[in-house]
Order: sequence, then structure tokens, then C-alpha cells
Amino acid sequence: MDKCVVRKAIKNVKADEIAGYELLFQEDDDSLYNNSEVNAANTIATFLMDNTGKIFKDNQIFITFTPSLLFRNTAKMFDKDKIVIQIEENLIIHPLAAVMIEKHRKDGYRFAINNFQFTPKYFSMLEYMDFIRLDVTGYEERKVKDSMANMIQMAHGFGKACIAYNVDTKEDYEMALSLDADYVEGQYVAEGMVTKMNKVEYLQGNLYQLIIEVTKEEPNLDELESIVSRDAALTYSLLKLANSAYFATRRRTASIHQALVTVGLNQLKQWVYLLSFESTQDMTPGAEEVLKLSFLRANYAARLVNYLRPFPINRSEAYMMGMFSALEYIVDATLEEILQEIPISDVVKDGMIKHEGKAGQLFDLVLAYERADWKVTKSLAGELELETNILAQAYIDCVEEVNSIWESLTDEEDGAKEEAPEES
Repeated sequence: MDKCVVRKAIKNVKADEIAGYELLFQEDDDSLYNNSEVNAANTIATFLMDNTGKIFKDNQIFITFTPSLLFRNTAKMFDKDKIVIQIEENLIIHPLAAVMIEKHRKDGYRFAINNFQFTPKYFSMLEYMDFIRLDVTGYEERKVKDSMANMIQMAHGFGKACIAYNVDTKEDYEMALSLDADYVEGQYVAEGMVTKMNKVEYLQGNLYQLIIEVTKEEPNLDELESIVSRDAALTYSLLKLANSAYFATRRRTASIHQALVTVGLNQLKQWVYLLSFESTQDMTPGAEEVLKLSFLRANYAARLVNYLRPFPINRSEAYMMGMFSALEYIVDATLEEILQEIPISDVVKDGMIKHEGKAGQLFDLVLAYERADWKVTKSLAGELELETNILAQAYIDCVEEVNSIWESLTDEEDGAKEEAPEES
């Protein structure tokens, strides 16, 4: 399998916010790290150099270094405040590792140790570490849970922060919190940050841009479509409005463009103003991360469709599939209930709910890649006759696009807050 890379969110438990992302290269039997160490280092270093501007816009990035990556001073390519160097056994046992790690520490770089264990070789590196990473897999066994509790207590005694990873279920999440982990990483992280609300939540930056556009003398329909399509909650609400009994259209629409035409400018203005009054408070913790995740899935699914010809769904439908994939964590309803409210094709619905057909395979591929489940990713890519060498670059290009748009949205939101007049 060709190289693949994905990022996974790391949440600061106490601050209740995303602190950064781990950059994961393919693992398991196809692991890049299981191949020649030098080859792995070459591949990773080349990828990082080619994509530095795309992946280092987030708070901080955690990357596992091989010995060659460390000894080549690869970390010097990046701002020390943006990268955390993760090490594991192949570096712990290397006779020159301590010297290089100490040198990097003096230069201000931070370190994390993967899957810490109660052995002398791991303790020998403890003084250089800022983070201790613990795998929660298998915590159901009393012995494993007790061992994790002891390691977290020990780490805190040495002033080290603990990251519990492979937190993929609600039970994993609650266990990590009960053991007083400082950070959590895994599939459940974004989902676990959201408290379901009866009111749909929208990103304020999007609403601000929408208000600006609809108040222009001649609003641009393409620009309105672009703004709405960036936000799963806005898309859902607009489609629900356009297909409501109020407009009594003969043909239901699943197109954002057609929904805007159906609603019309006057009703659209009223809808946007109503949303602005309803969304005066900040988002619940995690809602923004879920919206960002759905936006990334949407862009990735739509981009992959370009390589799948013929295919039963088009780019727009693939985009909608990714966009609505995480909406159930924001709207107080199941995915099936949400999709019943809007006229998405049966092919897309069956793909998302039943995981059936080619659309289901694409949907599962996007989710498997996001989980860094390389075995399933490879299998699904083969079934779709999709060349795996395009997966990583397509994903990173989508990350860059999402980061750039999100940065502009948050800038707009901050600007709106600064310009807003104070209440008298």
C-alpha cells in the first residue's frame, strides 16, 4: 500500500478544547514504520517538506519520529511551538538517542513518549518528556486499568501530562476521564465534546458572511451557495426550509443552489436574520470541531469522486454525504431521522445508514481513512478500483482547504465581535 497520512484530534480535557492533532502514517501490517527505517524516514521527511504549509496551521502537530528523522534534525524544519516529537522503543533503545533528544530539548522542542511502560529503559527517557501517551485498548481488564491509573499518577508526580489515545467509544472516554488523563485522542473525541441541543448550532463566521452577502444590493447566488455549503447545520436548515409546506413545491430539492432559488431573496433575508438572533450565544464546546470534521469529510468525499468513473453519485451528492455524516452529534435526532427531513437520494441514504452499494463503500472509505484504519482503507480502495497513492495527497489538500476557509471564518467572527456596538 502506498503511503497514507491522516490527522487525529487531541483534546485538552480541562480546557475542553482541541489542543492539536497527531499526524499518523500508515500502521498495522502495512506500517511505514515496519519497513526499512531509513526508507520510512525518507518517505516521511519528503512528505513533510512538500506539505509543511498545509498541515502546520493547527495549534500543534504530534509526529512519531524514527531514529533517522531525529538524527537528520528534521524537527528544525518546523517552528518549535508547532511540533511535538513523539518517540517509541526504536529510539528509546538507540545509544545516541538521549544525546539528540537533550539537544532538541535545549532548543525548546517538546517530546512525548508512546505507550509508556514501567521499565528502566522508559524511565531513562522520562526527564526529557513533556507528554506520556497511554493506549486505552484493553482497559476492561482490571490489571490494565490499574496499571494505567498508576502510570498517570506517577506521570503527574513527575510533572508530565498524560494523553490517553485510541479513545474510540464513550466508555473509553469516560474511563480516561475517571483516571484523570490530561488529554484524550481517538474517534470519540470530537463526538464526546458535543452536548446535543434542540437548537441547531451554526458557526458565527458563516452567519456573519451570510448576513453581509444577503444585505448587498445585488447578492451573488454563487457566493451564497459557497457560504452555506461550508456549514452542515446551515445546509440542513436551508434544505429543510426549502422543502417545507410553506413553499409547496412539486419537486423536492437536495441542491443548495435550487434551495436558494426556491426560497427567494426576501425569504432568505428573513431566515438569515432569524438565525442571527437565535445564535447570539457561543457554541457548545466541540460543536465547531464537529462542523469542521463534517466539512473535511465533505471535501474529501467529493474530491475522491473525481477518480471514480462511472459512479452512482456525483460530486454534489458525495459532498452532501460527507457534510451530513456528523450532523447527528449537533442536532437532537438520529442520522436516519435527519435524512428523512431532506430529499437526499436513496443511494446516498442507503450508503450512509445501511452502508450499502458503491456510495456506502465511499462513505466507509472516508471514515476508515479518518480512523487511520489502513487495512479497511486498502480493502475499500481496491473494491472501488481507486488508486491508493492519491488518498494521502487528496486528504492533505482537503485539510489545507478546510484550514484556510476556517481561518477566514474565525477572522470574520472576531471582526464582527470587535465591530459590534456595546449595549447601552
